[in-house]
Amino acid sequence: VQLQASGGGLVQTGGSLRLSCAASGGTFIDYTVAWFRQAPGKEREFVAFITGSGNKRTYGDVVKGRFTISRNDAKTTVTLHMDNLKPEDTAVYYCRANDSWGQGTLVTVSS
Repeated sequence: VQLQASGGGLVQTGGSLRLSCAASGGTFIDYTVAWFRQAPGKEREFVAFITGSGNKRTYGDVVKGRFTISRNDAKTTVTLHMDNLKPEDTAVYYCRANDSWGQGTLVTVSS
């Protein structure tokens, strides 16, 4: 599956952004889809995942309570809704499904 991530941008502390991960040319079928992020000079970090059925969602400790992952019924798009953003959320965000990675989308949170 080919993945297309979008929705990044510049936002102030406390603001919100919505990232989307689309399955190009098809659907995610029943793949678990995950978001990761990588800040400059740091290792890639787990953010959240959602199972193929959408029944289970898991979040990294640093985003729990602020981020929400969801998927549409057609299983073509997975969305990461990010609230109460902090400067430490600044990173390139990547989606992953079935061992494939999207190209990443940059999120910058200004203080």
